Amino acid sequence: MQPPVEADALRESRAIAAAWACFAAGIALGLIALAGPPRPIAGEGSVALPAAGIAALVAATAFVVSSAMHRRGETSPMPRWQAVIARISTIAITIAFAAVAYLAVLTAGEILALGLQGLQAPAVGGALLTGAASAAAGWLAFQAGVELRTTDLATLLFAFLTIGTVFAMITAADPRWWERHFSDLGTGWAFNLTLIVAGLLVATIGAYIGRDLHRRLGDPALRRIALVVALFALTGAALAGVGIFPVHRGQLLHDIAAFGTLGLFGVTMVVVTIVMPGPPRALLLTTVAAGVALVVAVLLWRPLEVYSATALEAIAVGILFVWLTTLVRTLAALVPQESRPSASPSPLRAAAAT
Repeated sequence: MQPPVEADALRESRAIAAAWACFAAGIALGLIALAGPPRPIAGEGSVALPAAGIAALVAATAFVVSSAMHRRGETSPMPRWQAVIARISTIAITIAFAAVAYLAVLTAGEILALGLQGLQAPAVGGALLTGAASAAAGWLAFQAGVELRTTDLATLLFAFLTIGTVFAMITAADPRWWERHFSDLGTGWAFNLTLIVAGLLVATIGAYIGRDLHRRLGDPALRRIALVVALFALTGAALAGVGIFPVHRGQLLHDIAAFGTLGLFGVTMVVVTIVMPGPPRALLLTTVAAGVALVVAVLLWRPLEVYSATALEAIAVGILFVWLTTLVRTLAALVPQESRPSASPSPLRAAAAT
């Protein structure tokens, strides 16, 4: 077994090598995709569109390769149900990294186009930009594949929500969408895709929280842990439903999904706090404060009409971010890092027997 310092140095060397490999792959693919006359930075027929697709492909590949290198055999001692959850989570995170890279490059392209109006990038210049974007995306994804923590997933979720929302705002057909609510951004594909992938990430975060709780509490708590994972999965499905059913296509289904997300997250906060050992004082106080803040925020919207639905949605996301950050940081402080295979062939059967 290597000393920690040597192991960290080796991992960092591999990550740097992966970044250079991603840079080279991005340039090579960019030269192929961008062959022809110069193109604008963003918009129709631009550099950004193929560059975003290439960066997404490179990021997904880097995460898969890194996971295979550093976590091979992790699921071998696990029962089938635990291994299946781990594999599904890996697939979901791979999709998330690809989506983050895709929207991040498109957003960067829109911002660059505002500052470099009229610029036409030749194939070589576009390929270099594609290589740089691929290197950044690949390096981050490769690092995550080494050792992905629940705190990293929470950061990825809110970074993705921010990037996707910013891109949707920049490209919104109606610049005054904010006078109504965020759902008006759903007339474009970017905001809907952001919500769908964010829902997938929320469900995956729930699986990782379940993993952390199992490492702390063991098999006797499997039924309670399964309830937490299920609630996160339902919350993620509801959030994805907001994007699947845009407000302009089906307001009833959209509203059910939106308010269902808020309600399910509230229930999840309470259940997780109860399941957590202790529960820790910081998490308990944050849960109570977040619950009160959500109720007050809704009342200020209706019936008091102090602000619009847009403000309510922004405030609700901020409150949930504070609570989720508190939860995952608390778990990081309490939970051992070593994998803990379950001794049960079924979480529900084992829980019923205890």
